[in-house]
Parts: sequence; C-alpha cells; structure tokens
Amino acid sequence: MFKHILLPTDGSELSRETAQKAVSFAKESGATITAFYAKPEYPVTYYGEGALIDPTTPEKFSELADKQAEEFLGQVEQLCGASGVKCQKLAVTSDIPYEAIIDAAEKVGCDLIFMASHGRKGITGLLLGSETNKVLTHSKIPVLVYR
Repeated sequence: MFKHILLPTDGSELSRETAQKAVSFAKESGATITAFYAKPEYPVTYYGEGALIDPTTPEKFSELADKQAEEFLGQVEQLCGASGVKCQKLAVTSDIPYEAIIDAAEKVGCDLIFMASHGRKGITGLLLGSETNKVLTHSKIPVLVYR
C-alpha cells in the first residue's frame, strides 16, 4: 500500500476538506504525509503608459508568501498531529504548480499524490485549466483525486 503521500494545498475550503480525507487515508494505511504548497513568483511589473504599479517589493512579497505557506501547511500539520500521522512540510516558489507538485513528490520519495479537484467545467475549465488534470497527465506517480 502507499507509505508516503504528497498532499498539495492551496488554502481553499476544498483543500482543507481534502486534507482531512488524506489524513484519514494516511492513518488507515500507516503512511506519512508531506504537505506541499507552491508559493507564487513575484509578479513582473511592466512600466509604461497605462501600467499598474505594484507598491510591494520583492522582499515584502516573499515574506507574505512565506507567511501564507506557513498558514496553509500548518493547517495540514495540525490535522496530522491530531490523528497521529507523521507530517513534514514543504514549500517552493513556482508559477507552474503542477510541475512543482510532481517535482516535489519525486524528490521526497512519495508513492502517491493526494489532491483536490475544483471541478471546473466548460469554458472556465478550459480557460483556467486544471492543475489536478495537469498532474494526472504528467505524473508517473499515482494520483488520488478527491472531489
């Protein structure tokens, strides 16, 4: 059975629900969890006519992203602690979350990626894409999708 689960989170309500299910799954199977968050890159600001100026410095942006990562990963860590499931936290900076998820799972030796699907359909799904679908398409590691 699965022994090391990567659990990506984005802090959404669906991610929190998914974390609860993943922790239960891990407890039943005796697995450990690596909670994962892909922090956004600092947005590039373009100058010129009609440009928006972002008053946030790259350092401040990074600090805010780190705080957000700690909050989201801390939620998973608390769930794991309450259930007696071993947990480690991992956050990386990437604007391509699906690649970061797959890379993280490979680097830490996970044998399962347990993630949420927001279930976007139609034009919204086409325009926004689905990180879950991209992980499913590109990962060689099994993916369990909770909806």
